[in-house]
Amino acid sequence: MQKTLYYIHDPMCSWCWAYAPIQQQICRALSHQLPIVDILGGLAADTDAPMPEALQKQIQGHWRCIEQEVGTEFNFNFWSSPEITPRRSTYPACRAVIAAGMQGGDAAMAAMTEAIQHAYYLRAMNPSEEDTLLQLADELELDFQRFMQDLAGTDAEEILQQQIQFTQSLPVSGFPSWVLVIEQQAIAIPVDYHSAQTTLARITDQIKLAMKD
Repeated sequence: MQKTLYYIHDPMCSWCWAYAPIQQQICRALSHQLPIVDILGGLAADTDAPMPEALQKQIQGHWRCIEQEVGTEFNFNFWSSPEITPRRSTYPACRAVIAAGMQGGDAAMAAMTEAIQHAYYLRAMNPSEEDTLLQLADELELDFQRFMQDLAGTDAEEILQQQIQFTQSLPVSGFPSWVLVIEQQAIAIPVDYHSAQTTLARITDQIKLAMKD
């Protein structure tokens, strides 16, 4: 019986940042039982335009909501720093994750995702900017020249667009999302920001149910 668990996310999605500890627990629990594939859903397309003030306030509201509901830490200095111009653009960060994976596989993709999240949410850095992404690649000790070329190259963009299209074919209403595919049947799995057990139990139940059919 073929089965794959997909995790759909975006490195600049604040709810994905909140969910990261639970997601890591689930991956550790299931890593030897079935393939787990990260998919970049692409939250916001490329743009050079500054983020409108109303949207900045809306996103800050999301951060405060997550702080209260989940207890996740955020550095709100991002929004007040005179050195930062927020942009509603997460595709560069997505391509950075892909570019890291081109030279370091899944481990490098996970490391870049975490580095982007820490930069954005804790260090008040802007992952919409290429300079930030290049700094993170340097800190991760990736092959800097190769990363710079891959980040700007067509392959990373093509892979991102393929993953976005794949996301659109799945039962996904937002990020983060889990989708379990068993013999070409895609099953949405609930996300619980406070416990990994809810998701693990649902995945186990769906696999058992499929084995009975």
